[in-house]
Amino acid sequence: MEAPVRAHAPHHWRLLPSPHQIKRDFLSLADLTPREFRDLLALTEEVKRQRGDYRDALWGRCAALLFEKPSLRTRVTFQVGMTQLGGQAIYLAPGDIALGKRESVSDVARNLARWVDVLVIRTFAHCTLEEMAAAAPIPVINALSDRLHPCQAVADLLTIREHKERLAGIQLAYVGDSNNVAHALLQACALAGAHLTLASPPGYEPEATIFARAQETARNSGAELRVTNDPADAVRGADAVYTDVWTSMGQEAETETRRSAFAAYQVNRALMNLAKPDAIFLHCLPAHRGEEVSTEILDGLQSVVLDQAENRLHVHKALLLALLDDSPRRENLT
Repeated sequence: MEAPVRAHAPHHWRLLPSPHQIKRDFLSLADLTPREFRDLLALTEEVKRQRGDYRDALWGRCAALLFEKPSLRTRVTFQVGMTQLGGQAIYLAPGDIALGKRESVSDVARNLARWVDVLVIRTFAHCTLEEMAAAAPIPVINALSDRLHPCQAVADLLTIREHKERLAGIQLAYVGDSNNVAHALLQACALAGAHLTLASPPGYEPEATIFARAQETARNSGAELRVTNDPADAVRGADAVYTDVWTSMGQEAETETRRSAFAAYQVNRALMNLAKPDAIFLHCLPAHRGEEVSTEILDGLQSVVLDQAENRLHVHKALLLALLDDSPRRENLT
């Protein structure tokens, strides 16, 4: 069966490997240059605007989705995205593989590389991603790890640009746990020239190495990155306010301790009133209503959380195109 003919030629930008690589992975935004990040945003906007142009771009390609954590948005958007691009996705639940238990991570990677074209991994430990990427001769995408959530951050900044028409100089406040989402936002804002202030309780600040590397990038882009323990200081005058759950998957034993530590960090009407009158509210979801955010804010007119959720689909499609479109077929990889 022949591949369908596309009506229009797609955007030609790709995440190309360097001369010494046989493939390119997407594990961290810190691995991208500012130009690559801008191009990824541009490709995402084009894919969103010209959806029909890409309907068969990945015809015959297959993605394996390896998920160690439950998922709604990540799983659905990668599966739907691959389908809309003409390919297909195979979902592998935690019990299907049991990475590192039933079989080693590297053995799983090398086997899957013989059958599929890209690995999309949602895992607890970032080192699992790194081991998978080192063993697999096909692209590996970080769909979430304990350290980073890069796909989410791209969707976040796309959403901000759609509502504020720019990223450079935008004031973004993040209130809550400096987790994988916060780490990825640091990297994304540093690349885009957006200003970010993280407000977390003592002991819950971002990882020092991630913050330091983001600061290096920010010096070239003009971004200002700050960390504070005062949520009011972070939100005052902000163009956008962001929060996430206080307790992530794998931290359930810390729930009560975290509720106490973060009690003063809820994004509610009083806190949002410190931001600019036209400020938008972001949350990567799922949300714990009444904890990190009040229902009034989550469902209010300033909330753009559903725009964020939709944009995950377009970001994932752009990533798949950037890593796979016109790249060598898996049988040509060595």
